[in-house]
Amino acid sequence: MATRSITPFQAFLMVLLIVFWGSSFVVVKQVIGDGLSPIAVATFRFLVAGALFLAALGLKKHFSPDYRLGVEGKDLLTLIILALTGVTFFFIIQYTGIQLAGASIAAILVCLLSPIIITVVSSRLFSERLAKWQIVGIVIAVAGTLAVVSADLMNLQGNMQFLVGTLILLSTPVMWAAYSLIGQKIMKKYDAFLVVSYISLIGGVCLVPFSLAENSFLQILTLGTNEWLAILYLAFTCSLLGYFIWFYVLQKAGSAASSFLFAEPLVTVMFAIAFINETLSLSVMVGGVLIFIGVYLVTTKKSPQKT
Repeated sequence: MATRSITPFQAFLMVLLIVFWGSSFVVVKQVIGDGLSPIAVATFRFLVAGALFLAALGLKKHFSPDYRLGVEGKDLLTLIILALTGVTFFFIIQYTGIQLAGASIAAILVCLLSPIIITVVSSRLFSERLAKWQIVGIVIAVAGTLAVVSADLMNLQGNMQFLVGTLILLSTPVMWAAYSLIGQKIMKKYDAFLVVSYISLIGGVCLVPFSLAENSFLQILTLGTNEWLAILYLAFTCSLLGYFIWFYVLQKAGSAASSFLFAEPLVTVMFAIAFINETLSLSVMVGGVLIFIGVYLVTTKKSPQKT
């Protein structure tokens, strides 16, 4: 996608978006601390989000009768795979990782490692050679990841919960890369908002059996005001409104919008420190900076120099 200049209004929307998405890690950590399980939070969020997406599609169809709501039968399997990798399994793992390791660690690993994995896998799939600076970036990012994962091992007492949480979270960038690469073709075939709507709905439905298995589904009948506000924030602000902003700005400004996403972990860290009293060790901060530098090198497209 070509890069175009981004207007002040579009920049404002992107700042708003990274505040929504960055704060979501902290909201999840807080609501889990209030007693909901990671699976319950994910289930309730995407069931509500799925309903909101359906309502939005209904409005689109009402005001634009030619808007296509259906998909071809051969694409249903792809949608299910995307729903499982991008919603069901992804958020079960991510929210469990948030519970065990914290919101900041989750944001650093999920948001910053995904672009690197996508770049590496894409280069292999399309037989493209990585540039020298990209290879250096990968090495730096790996070093940063090791620093984050080993952060608590430097403590003589050790924290097995933290270690398990970070190891669990390392699978989420892989899943997101799979989701992104598999979804590229179908996103070009249909309206992207329509695809995300179906993925959210299918992913939410697929979460229900997991919630039933752990006997947390009926908690939806006993949620308090704070829990409902958190679920609605995640469903409406982070899912429905968030994706609407993302696709709108991406359509208008092209790939220039993507650069804003690298600030998302910083937003999470600030919210985590301010609202849930998370603290970051020096090794985590150094690791986060190294991963950021690695992402910058891997995703930067340099023009060949003239000779």
